[in-house]
Amino acid sequence: MLPETVAREIIASHQQRPRNRGELQGAPHVTLDNPGCGDRVTVWARLQDGVITDLHFDGKGCAISQASASLMTVALKGRTLTEASAIHAHFRQMVMGETPPTPDLGDLMALSGVSRLHARRKCALLPWRALNAVLHPTQDAPHPPATQGS
Repeated sequence: MLPETVAREIIASHQQRPRNRGELQGAPHVTLDNPGCGDRVTVWARLQDGVITDLHFDGKGCAISQASASLMTVALKGRTLTEASAIHAHFRQMVMGETPPTPDLGDLMALSGVSRLHARRKCALLPWRALNAVLHPTQDAPHPPATQGS
């Protein structure tokens, strides 16, 4: 587990200077909203031979949703779909308080404290839900008001 001050620094860094922010021309994308707090995120993913070759996001919302999206793009870019799915599952379990953070999550561990903030769990998971909808459009169809495109 990361010390709380380090976790706050990682979250602030990704919220203030998000990585991989902006449209990824020509890539499939999904936009999801969290009406409870006003978060909105669009995730673009480019795949080649089962590998996430590029991953971008854009959106607005709280520090947690925006940092989660930025951290997600860094953690998953260059990963196979199998690896990305395993990281997603582990991240979700951590955020939901079902499993403790482990070093294999890297900087994603910074969001482990969200597990204590039930209302913020949706914020942290929103970009991951959008990514899942991009990668598996029929498996996890987005709920309105979502937009989907390619």
